[in-house]
Amino acid sequence: MALIDDIRALRIADYDYNLPDERIAKHPLAQREQCKLLYYKGGNIEERKFWEVPALLPKHSTLIYNNTRVINARLRFRKETGSTIEIFCLEPVMPRDYEQIFQTTGHCVWQCLVGNSKRWKQGPLTQTLTIQNGTQGRFFCPNSSKNGTKEPSPCPITLTATRGEQRGNAWEIAFDWDDETLTFADVLDAVGEIPIPPYLNRGTEASDSTDYQTVYSHIDGSVAAPTAGLHFTDEVLAECDTRGISRREITLHVGAGTFQPVKSEHIGDHPMHYEFISVPRDVIMDIINSQGPIIAVGTTSVRTLESLYYIGQTLEDNPDADEQELTVTQWMPYTTPCKISTQKALQNIVDYLDRHRADTYMGSTQLMIAPGFSYRIVDGMITNFHQPQSTLLLLVAAFVGNDQWRGMYDYAMSHDFRFLSYGDAQLLLR
Repeated sequence: MALIDDIRALRIADYDYNLPDERIAKHPLAQREQCKLLYYKGGNIEERKFWEVPALLPKHSTLIYNNTRVINARLRFRKETGSTIEIFCLEPVMPRDYEQIFQTTGHCVWQCLVGNSKRWKQGPLTQTLTIQNGTQGRFFCPNSSKNGTKEPSPCPITLTATRGEQRGNAWEIAFDWDDETLTFADVLDAVGEIPIPPYLNRGTEASDSTDYQTVYSHIDGSVAAPTAGLHFTDEVLAECDTRGISRREITLHVGAGTFQPVKSEHIGDHPMHYEFISVPRDVIMDIINSQGPIIAVGTTSVRTLESLYYIGQTLEDNPDADEQELTVTQWMPYTTPCKISTQKALQNIVDYLDRHRADTYMGSTQLMIAPGFSYRIVDGMITNFHQPQSTLLLLVAAFVGNDQWRGMYDYAMSHDFRFLSYGDAQLLLR
C-alpha cells in the first residue's frame, strides 16, 4: 500500500509537457482505424496503426470497453433581451436513474452547469420548439394523421427550464414540456447539442453527432465520450472475434469533471468527481475465469474495473453494506490495506449480487489513480494522448511508471502523432 502522504504530495507540474494547439486534432480521421498507434510493451515503443490492435493483443485477452453513449447535454435558451443562457445537463436528480429519466415525459430535474448565469436573474426560461419528421431527433406530431397513417407535420411544443437549488457550481434545473408523448430523450435529441470538449476551441458541428460516439455506444448518460473507443470500427471488432479476443461491455457515464483541470499545486488538494458505474455479473465472472490478460479500452473502463477490487474488499468486512458504503472514494486505495486477493474481491461482488437477486452491480466511484497505485485487475489499456497536468495523465503514469510516460509522449510529439479526443491512440502492455 502506497503511503497516502507521498501520493497527496505529488506535484501536478511534474506531469506537464508542451502541447501546441496545432497538435490537437480538431476532427477525427475519415477512417477511424487508420489513426496512428503508439504500441508500448515492456518499455519498448513502436509506431503502428490502430487496425493492427487485434493482432497485437496477447492471446486469450479479454477486451472490456465502455458502452456509454454521449447525450445532447447542452441546451441553449435565448432571452427576450437577446442574451443566451446555456444549460449543461450533468446528472439526473429526479428521477435519479439514468434509464428512467430519459423515458420521463413532461417533467424531470437535472443537476446542471449554467453558462452566462448572471443574465438569468429570475423566473423560468422558455423556448418554443418545432419538431417534425425527417431527420434524427425529429418526430411526427402525434395528432397528425390521415387515413390511419402518420404524415409529417410541424409540432410546436414549449420547453421550460426553472432554476432551483444551487450546489457548488451547479444548479438543479427542472425541465417541463407540454407534449407528454415526447420523452426527455426525444427533447434532447431534438434541441440539444453534443458537448464536444472545450479544448477543441470550436463549436459543435453536425458531424460530431457521429464522430463523438463509439460504434458500440448504446447506454445514454455521458456528457463526454470515452474517446479511446472512437478508433474502433465494426471491422476491427470483427477481427478481434476472429482472433479469439473476448469482448465485454461495462458502463461508466462520463461527467463534466473529466474536463476539470487540476488547479492545485499538489494532487492531494484536487477533488475527483463521482461517476456512475454499471458492471454486469457475467462480466465479473468472465474476469474471474479469464485465462489471459484484461485489456481496458479507455481510462473510464480502467477506473470502473479497478474500483471493483475496493467494492469487493468493503464487502469482505461488511457483506450487508449499502450503496453509500460501497462507493469508492478518492483516496481509498492509498488508505485501505489490501487484505484479500483480487479473485476473492470479485467473488464477493458476485455473491452480493446473488443475495440481492441482481444481475448487474451499479454504484459510483471517485477513484483517483496516480503513481503509487497498484493495478489489480487491468493488465493493459488502450487510451488516447491526454492533456498536460491532467488526472488522466496521472493514471497512465501509474501504469507505465514515472520514468516511462514522458518518453512515450516525447516519442509521439516527435513522430507527428495527433493529440486528445480526436487524436491518435496508444496500446499499453506490461
